[in-house]
Amino acid sequence: EDETDRMTGSNKGISSIPINLRVYSPHVLNLTLIDLPGMTKVAVGDQPRDIEQQIREMIMQFITKPNCLILAVSPANSDLANSDALKLAKEVDPQGLRTIGVITKLDLMDEGTDAKEILENKLLPLRRGYIGVVNRSQKDIEGRKDIKAAMAAERKFFLSHPSYRHLAEKLGTPYLQKALNQQLTNHIRDTLPALRQKLMTQLGSLEKDVAEFKKFNADDPNIRTKAMLTMLQLFSQDFERSIEGSGDAVDVKELSGGAKINKIFHERFPYELVKMEFDERELRREIGYAIKNLRGIRVGIFTPDMAFEVVTKKQVGKLQEPSLKCVDMVTSELFTVIKKIGEKLARYPGLRDEVERIGMHYIRECEIRTKDHINLIIDLELSYMNTNHPDFIGFANAQNGAKSSKKTG
Repeated sequence: EDETDRMTGSNKGISSIPINLRVYSPHVLNLTLIDLPGMTKVAVGDQPRDIEQQIREMIMQFITKPNCLILAVSPANSDLANSDALKLAKEVDPQGLRTIGVITKLDLMDEGTDAKEILENKLLPLRRGYIGVVNRSQKDIEGRKDIKAAMAAERKFFLSHPSYRHLAEKLGTPYLQKALNQQLTNHIRDTLPALRQKLMTQLGSLEKDVAEFKKFNADDPNIRTKAMLTMLQLFSQDFERSIEGSGDAVDVKELSGGAKINKIFHERFPYELVKMEFDERELRREIGYAIKNLRGIRVGIFTPDMAFEVVTKKQVGKLQEPSLKCVDMVTSELFTVIKKIGEKLARYPGLRDEVERIGMHYIRECEIRTKDHINLIIDLELSYMNTNHPDFIGFANAQNGAKSSKKTG
């Protein structure tokens, strides 16, 4: 507890740094136990808000290893179907090959209830079954009740309890120790062939590398070409990961790469569109001037279509600037990504500069083509006003809309 407080503070803090404790005794079995924290739903004290997720990730680091046995500890005085330990164990060990159920607090169950069906492996059965134990209470610990006395009391409890008497030889802490030792031995024996095969494969790969290094010649053009291609491939993979968002190193301070480009498209670009100046009074004045200039000396009855086109084309043309600005921002971020990834090639400044030059040149070409495409789309929209489009309001639809608004009002 003192070591835990030193690492995490005395206000319920947590840390993923393990505390190693070695126990030497002629009376204990050769076992390596990893005591993991229980699942916490609500943060208390100095615990972070995502305490549940942090503890889950910490537990997963260990129980996902195929060489580990999982002790799924659950209290007897709660519903086994809601056990977090069994739920996590089932996620990583769905066939139950590595999971052993441990039931605690059997002495604290309500009068008239027992865990007989659980210990007989009838309720939510596990392949390796369940083992019941009775640990020391907090009062026993504070009263310095020794381990031998606690184990004797545990033995007496199981022998005297009518529901557990017939299972007494397969219950208790001593039986749990022996079962763990035996099952761990069996588990190691079962996994040893696969482990041996894996080690032999790794050994063969290392021997092959050693043989190549014996013949290594730094001036060999084939070796240089292979090394350069490997670095270029890694550069390409890092660039792709940065854009797709699957990089190994995640920046928690600011947006970058694909995330920043996504923000440009979905936040910055719409903001630039909304920011465009739109003065209704000025627009009405422009419409009036356009109508009068198109009529000349004549006095017309109907509004000429050309007046609508002139004013509309001016508004559509305003979309060009924010669209091109969006392309500039995306291009700038892509250049930043290339510069950042290029830092990994700092040992080879010539190669780094050339890779950055080629990458930026290609992006610049794409930028030019993109801007040309945007200008083409704007020109196409300006060349013909399709008043038959369903999104076009028109006089009839505007009149109907006005009537319906009057009725609802």
